[in-house]
Amino acid sequence: MKIAISASGKKLEDQLDPRFGRCSFFLIIDSDDMSVEVIDNTSNALGQGAGVQSAQLIISRGAKAVITGNCGPKAMQLFSVAGVQVYAGQSGMVKDIVVSYKNGRMTPTTEATMPPHARMRGKIIEGGEVADSDRGRGAGKCMGSRKGSG
Repeated sequence: MKIAISASGKKLEDQLDPRFGRCSFFLIIDSDDMSVEVIDNTSNALGQGAGVQSAQLIISRGAKAVITGNCGPKAMQLFSVAGVQVYAGQSGMVKDIVVSYKNGRMTPTTEATMPPHARMRGKIIEGGEVADSDRGRGAGKCMGSRKGSG
């Protein structure tokens, strides 16, 4: 059976990317023979709709399960209609995740783990958390041209 995993890299030794629609890559893995198809996620740069576009891509590739960290409501709805099981809340190395899946150590979810239009910004840090790279980048204006004003 084909399973899709949101990944930070192109190898089984890379980490799962906790962002579904905005992950760097999808690894489509055949759980029977462990063959891997790498898909660059071109939807990750979209202003909106990345989750929906990514879900449609995964469905079109014939995956019957998706393993990720977080998944929004619109992607979850598409997966539900298509009969694709979603295993959210996962983290770790892709190959370890596949072993856990094959050994039945995961429970599928039908609930979104992200609110609508959520966008996780920043870089992934240890533990799968995302650091906010926008912190400190205000849109303030310098109102004066003299010393000390603004």
